[in-house]
Amino acid sequence: MRGWELYAVLFLAWVLVLSTMSRPCCRSARVDTGLPLYKYNMFIVNGLSSGRDLFIHCQSKDDDLGEHNLTTGSHFTWTFRTNFWGTTRFWCYARRDNEHAAFDVFWPEKRHKWLETRCDYKVCIWTAKDDGFYLRNVPINQDELIHKWEPGW
Repeated sequence: MRGWELYAVLFLAWVLVLSTMSRPCCRSARVDTGLPLYKYNMFIVNGLSSGRDLFIHCQSKDDDLGEHNLTTGSHFTWTFRTNFWGTTRFWCYARRDNEHAAFDVFWPEKRHKWLETRCDYKVCIWTAKDDGFYLRNVPINQDELIHKWEPGW
């Protein structure tokens, strides 16, 4: 086998391995290659009671997603792919009445896949409620309190 043929075979084998990792049956056994193979959908939901508005400002190092005022029951959403180096991070600042919260909504995970498993490797749902921000554990369809509101702006 000539040199270029060997490289072609190795490349095709690599593509085959990567394509099997994107199948739904294999997501739980996903190997983190650091390649931008998985697309995430992020949702910030205003689940506050009594018609309270929610101010939200989310960004990453490279992308400022702007400021948004969400009415009760509405949401802000964006879609992204993780970067090649596996360092993608998004954070948000939220405010309601005289309370605020500032926290990461997506972060790189090398060993423990706490966030990625709760997002089922594709959908992260953060909901603002009266006592704080909840993250939906998608596989079991349950909200978990992650960040409590802090006094002040």
